[in-house]
Amino acid sequence: LTGTDLLKKAAKVDTAGVDAMVKEQAAEESKTKKTFYETDLTPEIRMSYEDMCKNVLPPYKPGDTPATIVCNYYDQFDAQFIKVLNERSQNGDNDSKVILDTLAEEQQKRVAAATMALKEVLSKGEPMRMEGAIVKLAKEGRIDEPFLLLLEANADQARAAGAVGPAELMMKLRKRAAQEKDKQSASKEIKLLRQLLREENANEREKILEEAFTPKEALIVPGTAANAAKAMDGEAPEEEKPMPEVPPPDFINCCKAVLLNFGNLNIDEERGDLSTQIKLIASEAEVVATRIYGKGMTAREQQDRMWKEQTTSIFDLETLEIEAERRGETAPWANPNGGDELLPGFGADGKMRIGGQ
Repeated sequence: LTGTDLLKKAAKVDTAGVDAMVKEQAAEESKTKKTFYETDLTPEIRMSYEDMCKNVLPPYKPGDTPATIVCNYYDQFDAQFIKVLNERSQNGDNDSKVILDTLAEEQQKRVAAATMALKEVLSKGEPMRMEGAIVKLAKEGRIDEPFLLLLEANADQARAAGAVGPAELMMKLRKRAAQEKDKQSASKEIKLLRQLLREENANEREKILEEAFTPKEALIVPGTAANAAKAMDGEAPEEEKPMPEVPPPDFINCCKAVLLNFGNLNIDEERGDLSTQIKLIASEAEVVATRIYGKGMTAREQQDRMWKEQTTSIFDLETLEIEAERRGETAPWANPNGGDELLPGFGADGKMRIGGQ
C-alpha cells in the first residue's frame, strides 16, 4: 500500500468511530427526551384548571349531562386540560373518567361529520368549486380541527402513494380551510398568530405583519351624533385616524398569553416547539413595528426630551399608546370612546386566562 492509501484507510476508520459516537449520543438523547404527554403536571398548571374542572365536572345544573357539557366546552378541552383530567382519572376520580369517555365519543362524532363535509367538498370536482364549498362550510361553522386533520391526513396518504397532484390539492384546500376558520375567530390577534405559525417563509411572514400593523384610513365615516350635527350644518364630518388591523402591543400580549398556556407543546419537530416559533414571530413583529412606527429612544434621548418638553416617556412595543398619551398625542390604534372592553379570554393585565379562569 502506498502512503496515500494508508492515509485514506486511517481517515475511514476515524470517521467510522466518530459516526458511531454521534449515533450513540443521539440514541441516548432520544431516550431521555420527553414528549409533551410524558412531562409531569406542575401545581401551577393544576391550579390554573381548577375553575375549568368545576365547569365540566358534577354537580351539574338541571338539564345538563356529561354530553351537553362536553359539547358546550369542547373548544376549551386543550391538551393540557386533558392531561389534568387523565391524572384525576388515574387517581380514582370516576367523574373525570366519564368526561374523558364522553369527550372521545364527541370526537368520533366530529370526525364522522368532518368526513361527510370532506365528501361534500370533493364532490364539486373542480378545485375552484371545492374552495367555494369550503367557504360555505366555514360560514356554517362546520370547519373544525377534525376537518383540518382529515385534509392533512389525505394529503399525507396521497404523497406516500406518489400522487403529487392530489397531495398538493389537499394541502391547498387545508390552507384555505384554515384561513376561513380563522376569519370566524373573535380575536384578530389570534387570527394573525395562527396565520404566521402556518407560514414557514420568513419573508412572507414579514409581509403579513406589515399588512396587519400598517395604519389604514377608515373607509366609512363614523356615524356619531357629532358628525350627524355637522352634516346638518353642511360641515365636513370628522374622520377617524388611520388604525392598524392589529395593534402591535395587542399582538405581543397575545403571543405572551399563548406562550403562557401552550408554550411547551411540540407541534412541529422540524421547526421546534411552539415557544420557539412564537418567540421568533414576536421578534419579527418587533422589527416590523419599529420600522413602521419608529425606533425606540435611548436613555439620553429620554433625558433630553424631559429637559425640553418637561415630560417623560418610555418607548416600548407594548407601551406605544401610553407614550403617545404622555406626549399629548393619540396612538394610531387608540379609541378614546371605546371604554375598557377586554378581549374574550383575556384579563385586565392583557394575559390570557388559562384553564377557564
